[in-house]
Amino acid sequence: MARGIFYVETWPSAPEREAEYNHWYDHVHLPDVCSVEGFVGARRYAPADGNGPHVAIYEIEADDLQGAVQRLLAAFDAGEFRMSDAIQTDPPPVTRLLRLITTHDTAAARTSSPGES
Repeated sequence: MARGIFYVETWPSAPEREAEYNHWYDHVHLPDVCSVEGFVGARRYAPADGNGPHVAIYEIEADDLQGAVQRLLAAFDAGEFRMSDAIQTDPPPVTRLLRLITTHDTAAARTSSPGES
């Protein structure tokens, strides 16, 4: 089974709506996305200096990473997600699908590639 991430950059629709944006993202959107087959977890990051986009990293485990993203996009197109106008949609979010090629666990002091024992 392949592992990867779906990287997404978004912005609140206005600075004064950031709290509403964060609440919707954390309590509505992340659970919606993670209900799609293949999406197994998520993390969100905000710019440390307050400048720049917010980033969501969705973890994927699936035989076909692109197929998992296609299921996500189909659910979005079908109106299955509860969206909010607290998220900026113009321009649209920046997205990127990345496959896992190596992990490094500092505590275990080892590096491995998927499929290695």
